[in-house]
Amino acid sequence: MTRRAYFLPIVAVVLLASCRQARLGDARSQYLRGEYFAASETYRRVYRDIRPDQRAMRGVVAYEMAEACRRLNLVSRAANAYANAIRYNYPDTVLYLRYAQTLHKLGKYRQAQQAYENFLKLDSGNILGVNGLLGVQQAMERKHSTSRYVVKRMEIFNSNRGEFSPAFAKRDAVLYITSSRNEARGDSLSNITGMKYNDIFIAARNDKGEWQRPAIMDSEINTPFDEGTPSVSADDNYLFYTYSPVDYQVASLPRIYYAQRKGGSWSAGKELKMSEGDTLSLFAHPSVSPSGSYLYFVSDMPGGYGGKDIWRARLEGTKVLSTENLGPEINTPGDEMFPYIRDDSTLYFSSDGHPGLGGLDLYEARLVSARKRWVVRHMDSPINSSMDDFGIAFEKGRERGFFSSNRDDARGRDHIFSFEYREPEVFVEGSVMDQERRGIRKVMVSVVGDNGFRHEYTTGEEGTFRFRAERGVNYLLLASNEGFLNGKKRLKTSAEERDTVYFVNFEMIPYNIPVILENIFFDFDKAELRPESREELDRLVEILNDNPAVTIELSAHTDRKGDETYNENLSLRRASSVMRYLIDNGVDPLRLSAAGYGKKVPQTVTAAIADKYGFLKEGDRLDETFIERLTPEQQEIADQLNRRTEFRVTGSSLGIF
Repeated sequence: MTRRAYFLPIVAVVLLASCRQARLGDARSQYLRGEYFAASETYRRVYRDIRPDQRAMRGVVAYEMAEACRRLNLVSRAANAYANAIRYNYPDTVLYLRYAQTLHKLGKYRQAQQAYENFLKLDSGNILGVNGLLGVQQAMERKHSTSRYVVKRMEIFNSNRGEFSPAFAKRDAVLYITSSRNEARGDSLSNITGMKYNDIFIAARNDKGEWQRPAIMDSEINTPFDEGTPSVSADDNYLFYTYSPVDYQVASLPRIYYAQRKGGSWSAGKELKMSEGDTLSLFAHPSVSPSGSYLYFVSDMPGGYGGKDIWRARLEGTKVLSTENLGPEINTPGDEMFPYIRDDSTLYFSSDGHPGLGGLDLYEARLVSARKRWVVRHMDSPINSSMDDFGIAFEKGRERGFFSSNRDDARGRDHIFSFEYREPEVFVEGSVMDQERRGIRKVMVSVVGDNGFRHEYTTGEEGTFRFRAERGVNYLLLASNEGFLNGKKRLKTSAEERDTVYFVNFEMIPYNIPVILENIFFDFDKAELRPESREELDRLVEILNDNPAVTIELSAHTDRKGDETYNENLSLRRASSVMRYLIDNGVDPLRLSAAGYGKKVPQTVTAAIADKYGFLKEGDRLDETFIERLTPEQQEIADQLNRRTEFRVTGSSLGIF
């Protein structure tokens, strides 16, 4: 608990004798009336006139000045003033929380972390301190982590003053915004902000769908005082908004008003009676549900969780039947504001009480009907920043829209930003090659997805293909071309939200040309397959299953060493071992034949072999005469190339040959 509630009266007694009492009293009166701009200027003059040795007084004025600057979003000035209050030992623990929060909002996360830790030493159970510390820790951890939203400042909507709280209407062809730009009605400046009072403006699309500059709404709704945070009903017949009358003698509280469309224009606004007899609570930031049955709003009336809370009113036309607080999943001891109800179960709001990047952050809340509770999710960067981010609105059925933020504005003024969710780009790229790693053109690649996707692609001159895929889909790819066995590949794309390129390559097997089976191993002078041969042979089983009409010859070859009859016998036994493996794994024996060639058929160097071994050229025949001209090391390589197991397509029931 802090001493904030009872400290100011004591200080007032201490300062009674001061010649500055009147001016300090003026600043306090301005602050209590919500005239934060005027109060900040008065506090600054009072602070400047206090002698350095009057440390207690300097601490008091520095803290109160910081509070006024915080309300104005003058974050740097507020942080400096809080630091001065700490330096002069202002005796209130909440000072340390406010200092941490301003550093948090400035994005000075390391300093903010230390400040939160200092505060929690004084008030360890304070939820705002706990969530603030968690927020800066998370912000540092996910410093380079961003969501897939693309955010842009909407210069067409913005001015050199402030604008916020966009709201769509007329099937997203119109946008209502709140602004204090020069065109706003009334000539006086607000003592709250130092700018003109806010009015409601309207921007519309032209015939090309392009947004035009906002113009002030021509209606009795706009007065010389504050109107804003509009929300239009789905049928475009009702406009709900916040109206803040000005009373220069006492602090005035905002109220929710509504207007009805009549003859193409809005009627004069009328107050929506939210809580009969409650004159001490504020009511603001209305958001009407798509059905029109509920109005979400902000209030500090009794029954909340501290600060400003989000509530829901049940409506019958423009009559409030009941109100309810949205509960502790949404509301905290901090401020929850600017609700936007997108559908019956999806709410967006801003808060400085939940863990976040600093200031007001935007959150998405989904209502889990089975448990009747809200699940809240932080919207991450770039929607959120260390400054205030709030007042979001979505186009119907689209993951795009507008929101408000005071980021990148040294004066703390709010502006409108667009956002659009960028779907992850998932592509599949591949190539179709022959045994010599040469691309095969005009191969038909048929793609079938378990999401219903079906398409055929033809490879180009380089034998390549490419298509856009979707996340979390099982794809089957079939490659076919005259003179080659069909190829089949399977691909499962990840459901993860990230840009991804998958590579699927085919090596197509030609008819009547021997294909070397890589990684087929036998012990010396043995015909039994070693276990590490299974992976390659399983691949051959799959090829035969994918091409059930073909027959093949399996052949084995030896090097130049040893007796010819012996080598032929050994190679035949080895080819027969491969054949038995295939039969044991379900291949019809009538489709298979085995041949042992011993050293009769030396390897002819292919382009791929020549690329791998520089001393060989494409077309070289590795017979005994050729090998004997090589160095001992080269001879060993040539002998190894001759020791091989191959298969060759010999026929097809489809009559291809």
